[in-house]
Amino acid sequence: MSLFYAAIRPLVSRIPWWIVGILGTVIGLYPILYFVQDRNFGLLQSKSAELLSNPLWNTAFYTHIILGGFALLIGWTQFPKTFRDKYRKLHKKIGMGYVTAAFFSSLAGIYLGLHATGGIVSILGFVSLGIIWLGTTMMGWLTAKKHTYDAHEDWMIFSYAACFAAVTLRIWLPVLITLHQGEFIPAYHIVAWLCWVPNMAVAFWIVRRRKTLHTVL
Repeated sequence: MSLFYAAIRPLVSRIPWWIVGILGTVIGLYPILYFVQDRNFGLLQSKSAELLSNPLWNTAFYTHIILGGFALLIGWTQFPKTFRDKYRKLHKKIGMGYVTAAFFSSLAGIYLGLHATGGIVSILGFVSLGIIWLGTTMMGWLTAKKHTYDAHEDWMIFSYAACFAAVTLRIWLPVLITLHQGEFIPAYHIVAWLCWVPNMAVAFWIVRRRKTLHTVL
């Protein structure tokens, strides 16, 4: 039994990361739906006709979903150490693609957050998420430029945790709507925070765990 466990342990330890990768890929490709069918579905159903016809809002919306989806799609590939060590140039190119996409998507997200359905509670939640995603991504980029790679990895863990809010929002929102007997607004108030605060807590745990392991080693 011990030999069997030793053999499968590396595979088992990767399962959570592959789940992140699968979910990141699926939701990263989700924006394609807005180009192959009537866009009157999902969260857009909660928007007013006036807002949906606003050119600036539409520009921000498509910038956010396209580049955010791209960041979500490629970001998870950057974390396995074996990949980074073996393909350093590719890691750098993918990283710059992620940073560029996250930069513009987060700025667009901040603007969209100012028009979030549900008023001030939703607005504060989504604007805070946009600012945190922007800030952590820029810190990740700056620490890479300074060659402080441990700090760079820490910041990018936080950045992708913020990016992953696109996934957790779509997991939590149907659950919350069900718990509120089909009421969208109270569920949206909660998900504006629940989609990213626990993600950042998990990221903090991962970063602390990395620092503990480095100290021990």
